[in-house]
Amino acid sequence: MKVLLDIKDNKADFVLELLKNFSFVKAETITPSKAQFLKGLKEAVEEVTLAKQGKINLKSADQLLDEL
Repeated sequence: MKVLLDIKDNKADFVLELLKNFSFVKAETITPSKAQFLKGLKEAVEEVTLAKQGKINLKSADQLLDEL
């Protein structure tokens, strides 16, 4: 399982050191831009899931092109 954590800068070193002490945890830091990309991707997947369930309506390609 993968988990994305948002940790305050002044506590990040402590948390990373703590996680490294567990043999079953692999900790990897990512850039803020990559974190933002992953957050946006997650939100997009959630929207698609809701649309497939009929809970929300997404715009068609024609509607998106009309906005340009």
